[in-house]
Amino acid sequence: MRILFIVPYPPNLIRVRPYNLVRHLRRLGHDVTIATVWTTDTERADVEALRDDGFDVIATHLPRTRSLWNVWPAMWRRLPLQAVYSWHPALAERLRDELNRPNGKPPYDIVHVEHLRGAQYGLYVQEHATTPVVWDSVDCISLLFEQAQEHSASRFGRMMTRFELQRTRHYESRLLTQFDPVLVTSPIDRQALLDLMPADSQPPTICAFHGVDTDYFCPDASVERDGATIIVTGKMSYHANITMVLHLANDIMPLVWQRRPDAQLLIVGSAPSAEIMALATHPAVTVTGRVDDMRPYLHRATVAAAPIAYGAGVQNKVLEAMACATPVVTTPQGCAALEVAPGSDLLVASAPDAFAEAVTELLDNPALCARIGAAGHETVNQNYNWSRNTLKLQETYHEYIQQAR
Repeated sequence: MRILFIVPYPPNLIRVRPYNLVRHLRRLGHDVTIATVWTTDTERADVEALRDDGFDVIATHLPRTRSLWNVWPAMWRRLPLQAVYSWHPALAERLRDELNRPNGKPPYDIVHVEHLRGAQYGLYVQEHATTPVVWDSVDCISLLFEQAQEHSASRFGRMMTRFELQRTRHYESRLLTQFDPVLVTSPIDRQALLDLMPADSQPPTICAFHGVDTDYFCPDASVERDGATIIVTGKMSYHANITMVLHLANDIMPLVWQRRPDAQLLIVGSAPSAEIMALATHPAVTVTGRVDDMRPYLHRATVAAAPIAYGAGVQNKVLEAMACATPVVTTPQGCAALEVAPGSDLLVASAPDAFAEAVTELLDNPALCARIGAAGHETVNQNYNWSRNTLKLQETYHEYIQQAR
């Protein structure tokens, strides 16, 4: 199968969904071409890394000034800002030319378009080519904004989500009438998208699946775990992660330190905000910033904490820690979209005192740590293996291509 994979940012180890999808599709024998835009030098390096791995990549430079130019007129229309942020006419024209080669033979069997930020490219392809298009919504963004409006620790973040929420609901509901099938990461996001549709409308087929690279994220028996290190991971400029980390450091860790003064908090993830960087003034807190490889930190940590207040889709931070057999403590929001057994695969708590109690219980009980970690690892292998889930995506492609024909 020949697949054109359009994504509004270069796939990499942080943007795990497209990164794993393109690789596992290629492992199944498919010919995958990636189309994307890049803004920073790091993203440009990601493009070159994909080419070094043997992928054909159609990439266009998207300066931040171009994104701001896109956003300004959208402020006065009903379009959400996210929908236009990654748009570049030069990439759109290259896609049109790529899909309409002079010999008349379609060069691709299917086009896969990821995220709300990429949806404009999908609509453009539908208008200018006949190749069937699948839209991968990833998450229901309006569901994320609903939660952020209530729980975000950032005043600016709450203001922006209030501004964007109605626009995003309207736009996502419109996209559901334009694409069929639609892909998402979880049943919760699937239902949230369906709830945007009018009761008398014909809903699209929405397929929910997600995964973890269990060959990459796996236990390492040669590494001895620390005695009392609590790790929290994620992109540290993302509003939901900022809220989570501040809650952990300010509300939960003081309760942990009362019982375990030796406990260390390790905050690992790219682009930490100023609020998160300020936490490193505490002698028991380390903020790493971006790291090349998350695994050594997960292998060494005693416990992975994810006190998630809000979010959409599947929480990769939880799955990656479980895949490495690092015992996880999270909130009900952190595992609501996962097929896991609370109390067996991971521990779940809501209030700060209950969360701190769960963390210290693991710190005090190495046998419980080992049991929870092993169970979580096995569950991820069974339910969230990318190899298995990419086979499901391949079936979805085949069914849609046949319908289109």
